Amino acid sequence: MERVDLLVLGAGVAGVYAALAAEERGAKVLLLSKDPLPSGSTPWAQGGVAFPLDEADLEAHLQDTLRAGRGLVEERVARSILEEAPRHLERLLALGLPFHPQPTREGGHSRARVRHLGGDRSGLFLLRELLARLKSPILEGYMAVSLLLEGERVAGALALGPEGVKEVRAGAVLLATGGLGRLFPVTTNPEGATGDGMALAYLAGATLRDLEFVQFHPTALPDGSLVSEACRGEGAILINAQGQRFMPRYDPLAELAPRDVVARAVHRERARTGGVYLDLRPIPHLESRFPTVVAAARALGLDPLKEPVPVAPAAHYAMGGVKTDLQGFTGIPGLYAAGEVASTGFHGANRLASNSLLEGLVMGQRAAEAALQDLTSPKAPEPLPAYLLDPIYLETLRQRMGQAAGVVRRCEDLAEALAFMTALPLKEVVPGLQEGSLGLRPALEAGNLAFLARLLLRMALFREESRGAHFREDFPQAGGAAYHLEAEGPYLHRVPVGV
Repeated sequence: MERVDLLVLGAGVAGVYAALAAEERGAKVLLLSKDPLPSGSTPWAQGGVAFPLDEADLEAHLQDTLRAGRGLVEERVARSILEEAPRHLERLLALGLPFHPQPTREGGHSRARVRHLGGDRSGLFLLRELLARLKSPILEGYMAVSLLLEGERVAGALALGPEGVKEVRAGAVLLATGGLGRLFPVTTNPEGATGDGMALAYLAGATLRDLEFVQFHPTALPDGSLVSEACRGEGAILINAQGQRFMPRYDPLAELAPRDVVARAVHRERARTGGVYLDLRPIPHLESRFPTVVAAARALGLDPLKEPVPVAPAAHYAMGGVKTDLQGFTGIPGLYAAGEVASTGFHGANRLASNSLLEGLVMGQRAAEAALQDLTSPKAPEPLPAYLLDPIYLETLRQRMGQAAGVVRRCEDLAEALAFMTALPLKEVVPGLQEGSLGLRPALEAGNLAFLARLLLRMALFREESRGAHFREDFPQAGGAAYHLEAEGPYLHRVPVGV
């Protein structure tokens, strides 16, 4: 058993930046990383960090964010994060991070304001640089399976790892565990994106919000490898199986339209013509500018320097998650969240490209600072439950989610998938965890995904409108006033934006 001031679950950009902020303030910090470093979705981020260029551009960046979020962005949240953004860019530059001096423009942005490191490997370079500066210990291969309670306060976690079950007691716990992309059969997310933190928080009594809003990246290769948004920002064009460029017919911004617009257009053109391809050849110096994209295509036997490559939408980013305030507080004493696991209201119904790494930086530091103001000495906490599902069901679960809750959704598909998910035999566990039970990880991950699939499908069924990343074929128009959908215990609630 170990005692720390702050336990950070997850070692992506939000978790590592939070740990840096906490240790700078003298706190004893421990990070748990489910997979070997560099872990999480951050290393997979090809796009950079969207920083406002100057005071005037802050308003333009805000308007771009509001436009992409389709009425669900909390304006005060977005303004607060964007106002703080330049301070974090200055700090990263002072730390010596090698941002490229020339920002680029990505989909949904009205100006070139996205800063890159390492070409199309920005997330990986950013995380490596932050990890190199972190002094706090990181335990690799440890998956949090249960939060520990002291009364109504979260006071640590149980984690499953190479040496069995480890108990860590903490003054506060910060969730930075990422999203739930592995709910879907084709995804740009790593294997570890199984919604663990969302499930842990919900079981502890926190509110989950807007799970139905899952962003599908419009341009993934057949194996799910991401073709960066920046490629289209630098001149790549989309064509259908008939060799026709089609995006100008769907949106005046063409290839630079928000991701939900481009994803639906690609989905429709694939269904109408039999395929969609991305022509990367208009990009000057393609191989040096986007080495990761070129290497991923060649690994599949494709040569983007000679011909267009086939692309399709893939589950990419969860806009919903654990509801938090502007300091990352979940409403449960001792429990904070930052990054993709959290729902701050910054992304609304559709994330603006490259806003996610920015949110991870700003909210990671804020959550760490707030948690340190909330320290307490834990006493004999009790574990909360986790859930198991036989992993043999997982592939079927993913196929059902892809068919029912993919780019285009319908009532009957959602209802049938929900009935299937409800019938899955979830088993509550925690007291039975034993030393050497590492083989439980696949069953625990499957349990988290099945648990979240039920909530996501319920929310998608309840939201009888199309908004942002959530498109209902049977309700193709946006409804009246925008609202968030929150899950508290067994109940769903509509909450007006700004409340």
